[in-house]
Amino acid sequence: MQKVTVIAGTRPDMIKLAPVIRELEKYPTEFNVVVVITAQHREMLDQAIKLFKISPSYDLNIVEENQDLPDTAASIMEKFDSGGKKEGPDWILVQEDTITSFICTLTGSHHKIRVGHVEAGLRTYDKNHPFPEEINRRLISVITDLHFAPTERAKQNLLSKGIPKETIFAPGNTVIDALFMTLAKLKRDRSKLQSLNSQFSFLSSDSKFILATAHRRENFGNPLQNICLALKEIIKYDDNLEIIYPVHLNPNVQEPVKRILKDNERIHLINPLDYESFVWLMEKSYFILTDSGGIQEEAPSLGKPVLVLREVTGRPEALEAGTVRVVGLDRDKIVREAQRLLDDKIFYEKMSKAANPYGDGKASKKIMEVLRRVE
Repeated sequence: MQKVTVIAGTRPDMIKLAPVIRELEKYPTEFNVVVVITAQHREMLDQAIKLFKISPSYDLNIVEENQDLPDTAASIMEKFDSGGKKEGPDWILVQEDTITSFICTLTGSHHKIRVGHVEAGLRTYDKNHPFPEEINRRLISVITDLHFAPTERAKQNLLSKGIPKETIFAPGNTVIDALFMTLAKLKRDRSKLQSLNSQFSFLSSDSKFILATAHRRENFGNPLQNICLALKEIIKYDDNLEIIYPVHLNPNVQEPVKRILKDNERIHLINPLDYESFVWLMEKSYFILTDSGGIQEEAPSLGKPVLVLREVTGRPEALEAGTVRVVGLDRDKIVREAQRLLDDKIFYEKMSKAANPYGDGKASKKIMEVLRRVE
């Protein structure tokens, strides 16, 4: 039997690792699964744990208010080294590019614990965009023993850096597994659907709404202000248009967003949502404005065009497929591209019907099969 420690620090970590945990747990005679959370993002991580009914074995609870990156890294290393690794796992599984994933990978390597990296190989080749994620994922790749790339391009990124071919696999992106799991759950849960319809009853039945999210560290300050000012312009374009913006709890996001947008009755600033509710909103939206990486992967499976509020994206496959467009952080460009989606039906249909390049919802099963084969 192989002991596998799965580590999550943020809500996206848990969303993308939950299907892998569930798949491994189907084979209790082959895998002993231990879940460790760092609670890098406490409240939002807890939402995902509840949705997917995950029972963590260890909660390192490292979060402190306004904690900077060096303090976060030091806290994770200290607590994981003293507690999270004591199970003596054969494998550590981490997800993409958080500080949790990098520090636990590094700490595990100090004890010669093998590492499997889920969503490996994403690259922008600009260490400041996204920051610090681009740095984290490059460093994780140096230490990793098994690389689970979400796409063939990600696989090629790894091969180009001399990583042995036999250690790289391309099962697809586990976020599509999580999305399909959540959609199926929603369809079965009539009370949840009724609750969501009631929760968002403020939306006019004859209006279109844009779903907006922006919270990335590199967008703090002027970039985030530009995004907010663009939203103020976009909402003027059509009296039947509304915007829903779940606002991240970080004070660096809360302050400018509320200061600039709070007085517009058709821009709805709401608290962060659990994943199930967010999936429902994605499905109901007309299109999405976001600086999130995960949404770039999920929304195309729902037929929703995505305008990316970043200068570069680590998801070039989506650009090539035509499911997303990078609009950057210039207010006028954001407004112009949003208006194009609202005006140009042919352009909208082309984006909404483009095939999602991130897989078929079976990535977790493929990851399990790889782990089953290795010695």
